[in-house]
Amino acid sequence: MSEKLVISSNPHIHSGNSISKCMYQVILALVPAYILGLYFFGIGALIVTLVSITSCVFFEYIIQKYMLKKTPTITDGSAILTGLLLGFNLPSNLPWWIVVIGALVAIGIGKMTFGGLGKNIFNPALVGRVFLLISFPVQMTTWPRPMGFQTSYLDAQTMATPLSYAKAVIKGNTNLMSQIPDNMDLFLGMNAGSLGEISALALLVGGLFLIIRRVIHWQIPVSILSTVFVFTLILHLINPSIYMSPVTHLLTGGLMLGSFFMATDYVTSPMSSNGMLLYGFLIGVITVVIRVWGAYPEGMSFAILIMNAVTPLINNYIKPKRF
Repeated sequence: MSEKLVISSNPHIHSGNSISKCMYQVILALVPAYILGLYFFGIGALIVTLVSITSCVFFEYIIQKYMLKKTPTITDGSAILTGLLLGFNLPSNLPWWIVVIGALVAIGIGKMTFGGLGKNIFNPALVGRVFLLISFPVQMTTWPRPMGFQTSYLDAQTMATPLSYAKAVIKGNTNLMSQIPDNMDLFLGMNAGSLGEISALALLVGGLFLIIRRVIHWQIPVSILSTVFVFTLILHLINPSIYMSPVTHLLTGGLMLGSFFMATDYVTSPMSSNGMLLYGFLIGVITVVIRVWGAYPEGMSFAILIMNAVTPLINNYIKPKRF
């Protein structure tokens, strides 16, 4: 017989996709928001993101090569993406050494402690961000004012975020409702916050690019955004004098960044379509609960991390159909 039967392990069919291709497409989708971030916050945004990316790549290389004794995989783009997403979650006036600590926690604890890419149960960038928020609350909640390209860094002028004003209104200071920017300013990016909290337009364009390219699934961002819209609409109808409109909620904070770029992480999100819908629904509910009744103005990071921990349970009870 001239023909031989070859037996090999899966996968037997390859789609042409790869880890590096996915990572760099996500990075590309973040470019519009990054360009606007540089325009609004200037040199501070550049320093924070460069320090974050460089630190994440460095720590991943060191840990893989000298601690795990593995061949470094820093060229696959995952460390670069983690550093970029971490930078998007930080104030652009954050001291560089705090950024380095956040990168170490994100890579060392959030990713490599579990064995590296594909094995982490929490989103690494959010692990770094929440660690810094708890450890350095003052520095992590001091937001620079968007003033066009700023050459100042640590001494940039600061102001409160729209969600901070909204929290104060809920607590009784209703005069601050007028301080919340209008929806068009929020849509374009004229508000204080991190790079990931400005320009819902740029983040929406990047997110739609990822959905069209089938890098991410539509179920997660759609379920998150629709849940937040409906939940906040009910609250707004009950008492519009203290609760922001649902559109304003969608355009503020890290909702767009988290919905399209962080909650959709392959490793930490459910595998089935129904599981993704439930996952996104619960993220939306938790986000609104923290925004309205919690101690922090924003709840997206905490909501995603909480649901990262619930993902194995969702995968266990909501499974795709067998062939």
